[in-house]
Amino acid sequence: MRLFSKTTEFDFVGKRWIALGFSLTLIVISIAAISVRGLNLGLDFTGGTLVEVGYGKSVELDDVRKRLTGSGFEDALVQYFGTSKDVLIRIAPHKELNSTNIGTRVMDALHSGGQDVNLRRVEFVGPQVGDELTEDGGLAVLYALIGILIYVTIRFEKRFSLGAVIALIHDVIITVGVFAVFQLQFDLTVLAAILAVIGYSLNDTIVVFDRVRENFRKMRKADAPMVMNVSINETLSRTINTSLTTLLVLIALFLLGGEIIHGFSTALIVGIVIGTYSSIYVAGTAVLALGVSRADLMPVVVKEGTEQEAEGREPRG
Repeated sequence: MRLFSKTTEFDFVGKRWIALGFSLTLIVISIAAISVRGLNLGLDFTGGTLVEVGYGKSVELDDVRKRLTGSGFEDALVQYFGTSKDVLIRIAPHKELNSTNIGTRVMDALHSGGQDVNLRRVEFVGPQVGDELTEDGGLAVLYALIGILIYVTIRFEKRFSLGAVIALIHDVIITVGVFAVFQLQFDLTVLAAILAVIGYSLNDTIVVFDRVRENFRKMRKADAPMVMNVSINETLSRTINTSLTTLLVLIALFLLGGEIIHGFSTALIVGIVIGTYSSIYVAGTAVLALGVSRADLMPVVVKEGTEQEAEGREPRG
């Protein structure tokens, strides 16, 4: 059952300058945070050592952190890995220690409490691998945006493709900015979530653009802002219903899925909220600012050597 089913009559286009100011503020804050504070990159990007241990009974993470801090691993990240008996420890690179020595010192620290703990695995990610992942991750986002630009250009028109890419760049910057502002760990799962957000946001935008194209042909006396506003209102119930049902799943995943996927679920939650907003305000505003008109979308037919719009208007002259 739909949560919203009636066609609304909100003046989204009339409020686009307010939305523009809001978006620019978020973008400036995001870029400033990324530039000044940077991202809290995980071991996937920075390199380091990952140690997985198993306890005979449930253990408190604070107790594990205290023992590691006492052994010189102040920057260690500790989280459950499935159950409260399974613990995953991430340690930043140490020049004087290799992965074997780190694993030994970690186990010595954990055994000092007299608890039954077993070492399951030790994995080392070198800094060079981390640099390669950073570069490949950035290229993945760039290639996705280029592919979207080409796809929307073929399906619609160049102004619509630029508007869609502007909205997607808006979503990516703000989502990454949230991680920079709050210094949430940014790893490969978060990067995967951002790529998923790009696809999700594009889907919403394409739905709106499809309706815009239809309404340009139906509303012959309406100007571009009016057509855009009607189209957004007609697709609003679909956009809100889809976003809300998706968010319900993601919130459950965030609350119940464990700490190991908090970054992934957080990125998706932020991205879907921002992506829904951009599909309503940013994409359409960008297309209008680029000067879209009825002539850009109307197919043409050839009659007696003269091109005319498919609306049935007589050729000039």
